[in-house]
Amino acid sequence: MKLSTLLERFNEPETLKMAKLGRELRAQGKDIIDLSLGEPDFDTPQHIKDEAIKAIQNNWSHYTPVAGYLDLREAVCTKLKRDNNLTYLPENIVVSTGAKQSLANAILALVDNNDEVIIPTPYWVTYSDLVKIAGGKVVQIRAAAEANFKITPAQLEAAITDKTKVFLFSSPCNPSGSFYNKEELTALVEVFKKYPNIIIISDEIYEYINFKGKHESIAQFSDIKERVVVVNGLSKGFAMTGWRLGYIAANTTIAKACEKLQGQFTSGTNSITQKAAVVALTADLKPTFEMTEEFARRRKRVMEIVKDIPGFICAEPEGAFYIFPDISYYFGKSDGTTTINNAADLCMYILDTAHVSSVMGDAFGEPKCVRFSFANSLNNIERAWLRIKDALEKLK
Repeated sequence: MKLSTLLERFNEPETLKMAKLGRELRAQGKDIIDLSLGEPDFDTPQHIKDEAIKAIQNNWSHYTPVAGYLDLREAVCTKLKRDNNLTYLPENIVVSTGAKQSLANAILALVDNNDEVIIPTPYWVTYSDLVKIAGGKVVQIRAAAEANFKITPAQLEAAITDKTKVFLFSSPCNPSGSFYNKEELTALVEVFKKYPNIIIISDEIYEYINFKGKHESIAQFSDIKERVVVVNGLSKGFAMTGWRLGYIAANTTIAKACEKLQGQFTSGTNSITQKAAVVALTADLKPTFEMTEEFARRRKRVMEIVKDIPGFICAEPEGAFYIFPDISYYFGKSDGTTTINNAADLCMYILDTAHVSSVMGDAFGEPKCVRFSFANSLNNIERAWLRIKDALEKLK
């Protein structure tokens, strides 16, 4: 059987691959601690669940508008104004089955064959593959670890060519946890103002998981706002990963293009999730901030642990719930049976020896690094890192 050559353009996401491998080992009876997946280990807040139950009882069980219910798109606009001082209308909003679909819609709506898409490294695993699916060319900007994995205006300008169509980034960043403050964004915007044909896709899914201060959206700059596609969703900030709801805010031309695409793929997003999302976006954010406070406690503990691990070069993350250390110190080392040649080898060694799952940095565009999540209980985090330290001590 001959399958489409489209499948040859991209790979299975390493995050999902490692999670699947961990589940398989767990099914064999091994005590696997998962530090691979980016999923809050909290339950959805009760007031959101109550609204979903109410929606079921009120028979919100029919097909939904492709772009989302009007009250939900209004709720998104309310949230963007309240939290980000961004003014949008419902016609600027398209609701999708997760922020991943929102990203896919935007990229497929914008990128043609051989269009260039600039992506700073490190980046979320799916970015580059979505560009390849669209037929575009990925242009990476290597953000230095010493600069906390943030690019400079000079780097941005050097990467731009007459084929550049899109700039795609996340802030806070998965996997590095870095985020751009207003001053840093202002400097990048000065470059974008020189190139009016470039669209900026800003992934802000980790907006609320921010340990250093107020979240700043690049859409706040009026000179380029019409060229910004804001991508966000409910998975991280509201512990609603399985509910599958993301959204974009964009100019009406891009929003209608995304709606047209989505109409052929999935149509409208789940009706029950949408009704619950209205409450999630407009009600008190206390449960969200309580989760962030817990992530901050875990971050502090993880940083205390890793500072004592030989060879780990690790900046303290400013947002999200990952650390992303440079582990190249271990390349070439061996326990007598296994030799570590790269980050993938180290991930597999830690999984096989310590029974802890992680994700190799190659998947994020940084081959010297490994991503470890702290979206797990403090008890599991401490147990995991004790095992990891014991395993690494065997490498000579």
